[in-house]
Amino acid sequence: MNQRMLTILLCAFLIACGASFVVYRLVGKQLKGKTTKVVVATTNLEIGAVIKPSDVTLGAVVGDPPKGSLLTTDAAIGRGVVSDLYQGEPVLEKRLAARGSGGGLAATIPQGMRACAVKVDEVVGVAGFAVPGMRVDVIISQNNNRGFANTDGIKVKTLLQNIGVLSAGTNFQKDNEGKPVQVQVVNLLVTPEQAELLSLASNEAKIQLVLRNPLDNQVANAPGTELSKLFGDSVAKPAAPAPAVQKVMVAPRAPKAALPPPPPVYTVQVLNGSKQSEQTFKYVGAH
Repeated sequence: MNQRMLTILLCAFLIACGASFVVYRLVGKQLKGKTTKVVVATTNLEIGAVIKPSDVTLGAVVGDPPKGSLLTTDAAIGRGVVSDLYQGEPVLEKRLAARGSGGGLAATIPQGMRACAVKVDEVVGVAGFAVPGMRVDVIISQNNNRGFANTDGIKVKTLLQNIGVLSAGTNFQKDNEGKPVQVQVVNLLVTPEQAELLSLASNEAKIQLVLRNPLDNQVANAPGTELSKLFGDSVAKPAAPAPAVQKVMVAPRAPKAALPPPPPVYTVQVLNGSKQSEQTFKYVGAH
């Protein structure tokens, strides 16, 4: 290989090395960029948990931090979690309850709303699919042991629609012997007026939850269903025949006798000298 070829290869190698160095510096600057220290979770935190100092730390975020990020751990410690946090995830302001509200279920309730507990089983609780974040309808049915005989025939009715599920878990109660019994409880997010309806319905009727699409916000017109519709008794029955009308025969009245015409009247003019008079006579017929 001659010297000219070696010179060309050496120049090409130097140019490639220089270009690689320039690309490396440019890409390195973009990869490094601006970093910000934000609060991140060191472990998985469930709804209602109160953040402890060991639950959070500071972590570096490349570029601009997410909106609502906390910059100090003191801003997160002691506050309740209103939305599940996962390990390594930045802790945002909207994922925590207000300072001083504590933890537990109460911290997750928005202003003006109430959490109403409904005791359910696997059937009433739509087989365990009534989980937090889902939307349900509340249906009540007549309980014959509650004295609902006079309810205009309505046996089942949709009481509430498009209600959010705040939490779903278990509540431990005791039976007559004092033994613990595990009872399924679903907390629904309702207004104060809806809470009154649910409280009354839980005491006077049977409640069932109906799962619905979370994106379906339409309120259906559900007037209620009667028990008679299940057995076909709701078909209109033929009207009873009208009672026969008894005819009463009334004898015709005899025509009134015609009155005889009045007798004719005759006028006679009498001339007595220069005097003149008239005399009137009624015809009385021949004798």
